[in-house]
Amino acid sequence: MGGRTYGVLSPFVGGDYYGTIIAGANRAAVSGGDRVLALQALDPGSYTADRSGLPDYRRPVSWGRVAGLIVLTGAVHPSYVEGALAAGLPVVTVGHSVAGCSSVFADNSSGVRSAVGHLVGHGHERIAFAGHLAHQDIRERYESYGSALAGHGLTAPPDLVFDAGDNHESGGEAVADRLAAAGMPATAVVCGTDRNAIGLIRRLAEAGRTVPADLAVIGFDDIADAMYMRPSLSTVRQASDDIGAVAVALLSELAGVEGAAPVVRRVPTGLVTRDSCGCPPTGLPVTEDLTRYLFGQVCKLQATLDVQHLLGVELLGAHDHDPRELGWLKRTTAFAGCLGLWRDDAVPALDTELRVEGEYPAGHDVVGATMPVSEFPPPRLFELADGAAGEAVFVVPIRSAIRDWGVLAAVGQIQEATPPGSEMMNHSGALLAASLDRGAMVAALREQEQRLRDAALHDPLTGLPNRVLLADRLRQAGLRAARQAGHRFAVLLLDLNGFKAVNDSLGHAAGDVLLVEVARRLTGLLRESDTVARLGGDEFVVLLDGLPADGAETLVRDTIAARLTEPYLIDGGRVSVGVSIGVALSGEDGAGPDDLLRRADAAMYQAKQEARVRAGSSSGPSHPSTR
Repeated sequence: MGGRTYGVLSPFVGGDYYGTIIAGANRAAVSGGDRVLALQALDPGSYTADRSGLPDYRRPVSWGRVAGLIVLTGAVHPSYVEGALAAGLPVVTVGHSVAGCSSVFADNSSGVRSAVGHLVGHGHERIAFAGHLAHQDIRERYESYGSALAGHGLTAPPDLVFDAGDNHESGGEAVADRLAAAGMPATAVVCGTDRNAIGLIRRLAEAGRTVPADLAVIGFDDIADAMYMRPSLSTVRQASDDIGAVAVALLSELAGVEGAAPVVRRVPTGLVTRDSCGCPPTGLPVTEDLTRYLFGQVCKLQATLDVQHLLGVELLGAHDHDPRELGWLKRTTAFAGCLGLWRDDAVPALDTELRVEGEYPAGHDVVGATMPVSEFPPPRLFELADGAAGEAVFVVPIRSAIRDWGVLAAVGQIQEATPPGSEMMNHSGALLAASLDRGAMVAALREQEQRLRDAALHDPLTGLPNRVLLADRLRQAGLRAARQAGHRFAVLLLDLNGFKAVNDSLGHAAGDVLLVEVARRLTGLLRESDTVARLGGDEFVVLLDGLPADGAETLVRDTIAARLTEPYLIDGGRVSVGVSIGVALSGEDGAGPDDLLRRADAAMYQAKQEARVRAGSSSGPSHPSTR
């Protein structure tokens, strides 16, 4: 599909509120030959938008892919919107206002006025309001409630206004507790959302009170639950899909137009009367079409549960595949995807570069490609989304409390029936972030384990095997000699002559440099099958495992002596030391590894004594040169 792409930036990219707006925006875009890209601002795994607070969402995700942004309430800080405007992107806000932006609202005033007037018609005068006043659209509903009461000659006393604290059932439950604690000062209440109303009714029922006899209730939104609860909920219907469609139409008008004055458009709302306001019960509208629709919704929800179970097993259980490869997407309703990860030093506010680490299905050669986040996701994903069938491209952050990993894009069906936050993308993103966290933790533990193992088996200064590892290598050499006829090995024990003088004259740091250089020279002289170990101080051991010929150990000893006595350059000066080497061969009287080390030590001591005798009878110096 050609045409323009409009980004819908939302706390969640599905659910019976956000998902419905996205679906309406998608239908309007498709009718004009365009498409939508749904961008989640909240971290994956967030439970509700209200409790999570304003997302820390700063990167210009997909700005290079979209012709404009629709920003839903609670998605980002106003500074993000201002940054998009400064970058030349037209922006339309939904349910809230940002300076310089056009916006779309439900017509909160007319719907709430109708609700208040209806309750007054039932004889109520003590009418309360309950809603999360931190949100602009809820504040508009509250203001309309006050003006509607005034229009009927009533006032809105402060003791009848309740801030619910969120837009969900928990907020309504809290309001019910406060009403009960105050002795039920109201006879009716207008709630800012249906979920507030549902929670309020449920808590009142638990307390033995009935609706509408003890309290008449009207909600706002007309979500699916409203019709089927007992009592069925009277509510103000706002067509969320129409809100999305109006936002797309407005954004389409603004695209390519510079300096356009901000426009505010309102989508009509209407009162739907049911049982909870005191109207006579009318029963459920049961038809074959409705029954088939509801059965289809039940099947979709069951499929969602199955997907969540399979994802948990796939991403959090034991698995053989790297989750970055995205093979687990086959367990979901998505049929294509792409994963981009940040560099470790990525700066959240910048157009950071992503590296594509996985694609599904594989085989399109995008893995390993890099792109700025403003150009993510790759164009191929848009080509796969059938907007007319209700499909879209979704992008969700992959971020946990431990690390911000990157972003995941997937192509799938827009989910409108689940509660916000329960949709596949939010769930998948949370499990993927947890899986990546676990993988990083396991890798760090293995690395630490390897470091501990190395520290236990290697000399910390030179990195050579220490006495423990040498003992194991000697044991293995002894076992090979016992199994293989003719297999022989030799142990050479080395001691530097004059090392103490280097420490005394140049310092211990210079002595350490000398020991490291001795280790390097020894390692360079020997085969991979041989072992060089440091026992401590200036003592080294060489294990020649598998002597090729008689006398080979003597040749190696002489070569080592010649190489180690060559001058060393330390701190700009030349340093020379001597070396004494003792040799012991396997096969002599069935000697074991410890015996061989003792024999090599004795031979080394004898060699050192002979060197001292030679030095005493010579006219040359008997101490190391440090010039």
